[in-house]
Amino acid sequence: MSGLRDGPLGAVVDRVRGALWPIPFIGIVLAVGLGVLLPTVDGWLAWGDHPLTFAFGGGPAAARDLLNAIAGSLISVTGLVFSLTVLALQLSSSQYSPRLLQTFVTDRVVQLTLAQLVLTFVYALTVLRTVRTADATVGESAFVPRLSISVAYLLTLGSVVALVLFIGHLASVLRVETMLRDVHDESTTTIATELGSSSDHDQGGAGGSGPARGREVLLTARSSGFLVGIDARAAAAAAAEARVVVELGVRMGDSVVEGTPVARARLEPGADLDVDALADRLDESLQLHFERSASRDVAYGLRKVVDIALRALSPGINDPTTAVHALSHASAILGKLAVHPADGRAHRDEDGNVRVVVPPWTLPALLQLTMEEPLHFAEGQPAVLRRLAGLLQEFAWQARGRDVDDEVLGYADAVAASARSSTQVPESETRAWRERVAQALAGEWPAAGR
Repeated sequence: MSGLRDGPLGAVVDRVRGALWPIPFIGIVLAVGLGVLLPTVDGWLAWGDHPLTFAFGGGPAAARDLLNAIAGSLISVTGLVFSLTVLALQLSSSQYSPRLLQTFVTDRVVQLTLAQLVLTFVYALTVLRTVRTADATVGESAFVPRLSISVAYLLTLGSVVALVLFIGHLASVLRVETMLRDVHDESTTTIATELGSSSDHDQGGAGGSGPARGREVLLTARSSGFLVGIDARAAAAAAAEARVVVELGVRMGDSVVEGTPVARARLEPGADLDVDALADRLDESLQLHFERSASRDVAYGLRKVVDIALRALSPGINDPTTAVHALSHASAILGKLAVHPADGRAHRDEDGNVRVVVPPWTLPALLQLTMEEPLHFAEGQPAVLRRLAGLLQEFAWQARGRDVDDEVLGYADAVAASARSSTQVPESETRAWRERVAQALAGEWPAAGR
């Protein structure tokens, strides 16, 4: 399973899942198929007494008018609704985070609504071409696909219901609480998939780590982008042929810049390495994209939540309550990362030797991502500083024994210092923040009210 996720097929699947068009495209194909099949069935039924005359009793002119009305109204409503939707989401992204538009694109309700609308539109057009009036000059009799038109009417009713539900869904999606929930759920899924089971992937500290350490050579990137995946089988095969162990210098989600070192190749004793050839094959195995992807990047959800907190703390918005809520979600995501240890992901060759190692997002790096910028912008915001102190206490409890005590206590001191210098929070309270963090690191949790 992990091989599929790491290979080129996994990259294609991730791209398709993250795109808006696949489900609507399936709807178009289905509409064309139904629009061709059902009129054929109508043609068979027309040889005898039509059993569905009660469903649509009009003639060719009425059938054309109905299908024209369905097709014309649906394409107009579809364009209008989605234009307003994109406008609303652009305004929302400017207030919260541009990266949240990616979550909207992958929303199944949005995809299914668009599929329903375009399916009905294409189906109506396809059936319209089969309606005929009587023409004595060529000996053609009138043909009205009654069953097909009845289905078109039912699809239109379904489209109206879908639009009503979509508008209600959109009103919910545009709320910041819903956005935070969706990012939280997305991040939880990624963490569970990537870090939840040690059987899904090898860890860098596992046995059979590879050949003895030899000469090291830097490998430069041949292209630029964000690392969103790696074809592990191809990379391990290339490293095995070259008799090296490749240690990447970038994590999932990190930026890769063309011409700069992206990895180190550790040669086996006596190996003769063609550096350019190995760098080319490594570049082919690295999956780079113009934006980060949540499918493999365990830190991306945390980045989105922190972005929302930062926007809320900006002078133009000044919404500390939203920042507090965002930091609560950040604390929950950080806690999940703390209880799922992530060593360097190691990919092996066919002989079981480690050949490619991808560095992990370490707890100090994740804590820095969560704390550094919010702490800078939280000056003068007592509620936000209190939430940052609470976040540190929660993280300290879940990360105790993970060798992050110095980092956690350092941020606790910084939060207390910021509160003392920029707010009226009593010094006794700021001292209590630091004490609670230290107690949590020691495995103690103070009783409520203390």
